[in-house]
Amino acid sequence: MSLDGKLLNQARALHAEKKLEHEINFRKRRDAVYQTLPRLHEIDEALRETVRDTITIALGQSRYPESRLDAIGERNQALQAESREILLAHGYPADYLDDTPLCAICKDTGYHGASICVCLKEIYRTLQAKELSSLLNLGEENFDAFSLNYYDDRTIDPRFGATARENMEINYRICQKYAADFGAESGNLFLVGDPGLGKTFLSSCIAKVVSEAGFSVVYDTAGSLFARFEAEKFGRSEDPEAAQSEINRYLNCDLLILDDLGTEMTTSFVVSTLYMLINTRLLRKKQTIINSNYALDALASKYNPQIMSRLEGEYEVLTFFGRDIRKLKKEL
Repeated sequence: MSLDGKLLNQARALHAEKKLEHEINFRKRRDAVYQTLPRLHEIDEALRETVRDTITIALGQSRYPESRLDAIGERNQALQAESREILLAHGYPADYLDDTPLCAICKDTGYHGASICVCLKEIYRTLQAKELSSLLNLGEENFDAFSLNYYDDRTIDPRFGATARENMEINYRICQKYAADFGAESGNLFLVGDPGLGKTFLSSCIAKVVSEAGFSVVYDTAGSLFARFEAEKFGRSEDPEAAQSEINRYLNCDLLILDDLGTEMTTSFVVSTLYMLINTRLLRKKQTIINSNYALDALASKYNPQIMSRLEGEYEVLTFFGRDIRKLKKEL
């Protein structure tokens, strides 16, 4: 499982902002109490002095014997008890002046050992969901909301020997299982069919489940993706570093959803970029879902044999057919 570098950097920045805000609020709370109850300020200063004395003795830099540690410890405990009593007597919680971190696991560092802490991962997941929701309607497009009622269950399509509804039941189950079992060995999907048949909808359903499981998911249309590669390649981006970061996201995310393949203008640059993208992700064992209105034989006239070989050999093809659901909804 890999995390999106761009979103992880944003998550780190937000995590740092939350930590700073927490520290500022604590200092404001503490200073307000000090003004009302100055004895608490005196106690905290005395507590810091006991800590300094303990460190000095432990490092062997004090002329006092180590036996004094016991006396220092007793004084420290007495000061803490007095502080709690004053706070409680004035209606504050006993731990009101404790500088408690937001996260007890990582102490607000964002890392637990060498691993990213759950607090930072949660910020990351929120950012990823926000980004995907700006491109896909994750709120409404989920497996529970998917309806087979828009697909004809009476007419058998002679090309496939099944009704549109029977075919979509199979596609739905495959996509649902793909999302639930997503991992490094999940393979790739190629969703093909006319517009308005649910390809992007089911892709959104998968994206929602996979991203919520903690995997990095990137969605984009083919036209937008190739434009980003072109801008980076020919130095047309105002921020080259950000452009390279976007390219790395396409190549390294756990799941890339590439929508509307075949609608872009097919140039030699697009063909070479598509081959590099597909081949690199296969070599790195990164999963890809491609949606297209064009069947594989139609795409063969646009792309080279190397691309088609990988699409036909490395992707599970799910065919969509039936009436345009967007038009059906307008008729109802």
